[in-house]
Amino acid sequence: MATATDVLSMQDVLDRLGGVPLSRLRARPAPGEATEADLIAVNDSGTAICELVDGVLVEKPMGNRESLLAMSLGAMIRAFARAHKLGFVTGEAGTMRLMPGLVRAPDVAFISWERVPGRRVPTEPIPDLSPDLAIEVLSASDTRAEMERKIGEYFASGTTFVWLVEPKTRTITIHDRDEPEARAFSGSDAIVLNKVLPGFRITPAEFFDELDEQGPPN
Repeated sequence: MATATDVLSMQDVLDRLGGVPLSRLRARPAPGEATEADLIAVNDSGTAICELVDGVLVEKPMGNRESLLAMSLGAMIRAFARAHKLGFVTGEAGTMRLMPGLVRAPDVAFISWERVPGRRVPTEPIPDLSPDLAIEVLSASDTRAEMERKIGEYFASGTTFVWLVEPKTRTITIHDRDEPEARAFSGSDAIVLNKVLPGFRITPAEFFDELDEQGPPN
């Protein structure tokens, strides 16, 4: 983990984190000095959801449309996982320790019971977990380098699939740990995840179409 003495400049910090905007970095504690206790305190305050990366508290961007898509996806996966007793699903505040000094909070994550000690939902606020499936719904301030770093971290911790959901283009890019190239899905393309959710099937249109919904006329 980086420390304050390793930091030459704020640009150095931003580069390490994948070029995230400065506005998403918490200045206190100083970059390199933040701890999991600091992370819990900020997240519990309700002012933001942060991740802990190299001793830096990094705010997660999330807007209304992004949150809607994350909720929709999470609900579909949760319903299937519960019906088949496969595991549990967490949302955008579900922090997990991928490795020492690194705490991420995927917008949606599926964790199979096989990965959980005692096959029970953890009670600690930041459990040692690596999701089978991690989903990141992209916002305007998410950078390519930041996402590439996240994908590498998820895979290094044991994650099988990472989805990058792009609201603007209505596409899902699926990164498979066992495949050299990512695949983009849109519209009626069928997505299946037999490695982690046997029998689960979904198309991007099933949840992206929610962005076009309107209430009934008065």
